[in-house]
Amino acid sequence: MPDARARLLSLLSLLQTPRLWPGSELAQRLGVSGRTVRRDIDRLRELGYPVHAEQGGLGGYRLTAGAAMPPLLLEDDEAVAVAIGLRAAATQAVAGADEAAVRALGKLLQVLPARLRRRVDALASSTVAHPFFLAADSVDPGTLVVTAATIAGHERLRFRYRDQDRHVEPRALVPAGGRWYLLAFDLDRDDWRTFRLDRVAQLAATGARAAARDVPGGDVAAFVASRTMQMAPTYPADLVIHTPAARVVDRLGGPPPGTLTDQPDGTCRWLTPPDTAEWHALRLASIGLPFEVNGPTELAAHLRSTAALFRAATVREGQVRD
Repeated sequence: MPDARARLLSLLSLLQTPRLWPGSELAQRLGVSGRTVRRDIDRLRELGYPVHAEQGGLGGYRLTAGAAMPPLLLEDDEAVAVAIGLRAAATQAVAGADEAAVRALGKLLQVLPARLRRRVDALASSTVAHPFFLAADSVDPGTLVVTAATIAGHERLRFRYRDQDRHVEPRALVPAGGRWYLLAFDLDRDDWRTFRLDRVAQLAATGARAAARDVPGGDVAAFVASRTMQMAPTYPADLVIHTPAARVVDRLGGPPPGTLTDQPDGTCRWLTPPDTAEWHALRLASIGLPFEVNGPTELAAHLRSTAALFRAATVREGQVRD
């Protein structure tokens, strides 16, 4: 039986290569008869793998798309590549893709051998993202994975948050504004709380069962949005950049959020969606070109205070430091 199972996995691995496999070649690769190949093909179909057979002298077998997603077999380098890709996707604000990436990454890391996990960690640690696309504060992928697993398993969590111990029942992970937020019911405070994951430390799943609770209002995203808006005020910005729009896109490495429109005088106007004054300033600094702020006044005030802070750090008694 172990030989039959190993042979079935070898057959599946071959069929996952996108090509048409003649039955005779499969039999030769596996060291069995054509009849055994046909029997193993039937077993794969029973397990949900859509194996299509083409008749004739140029016929053979190929794995096609079916109605459901069957399990996949990955080679070592393929597993490493998928893990790296999922880590990258987990930091992006693509609706639905980031949370799905965290769940998939958790499943993959659970079975990834230690030697392959070291390769993933080594590659991830040597990769640097463009500043414009960096999250405001980085979150350890392990924190995301553990949190997602406890949510899926309905387990309680313990962690340190702003130098305080918290014991919670996690409900959902919500990415917003370049950050990750955890919505959870705080057992010590008997109320719902929103936590920034970049500020969470000493995270540990307790194994204790979390109670089934309804989020106030029934909408997780709306509830977290209302809480985060209270924590950090956000504003839309009206900016004029002293360069054509194409150069701004080139400096940022891609189209910015909001609308960017060329003006007749060679400048461009950038109308951004609401965000914090700090995040607006970071984007403007990453462009490195002259600009004007038409609004809001909060952004202008933040830029003035930041400029004064930088000037004080580099000027002493009228002399610029080396």
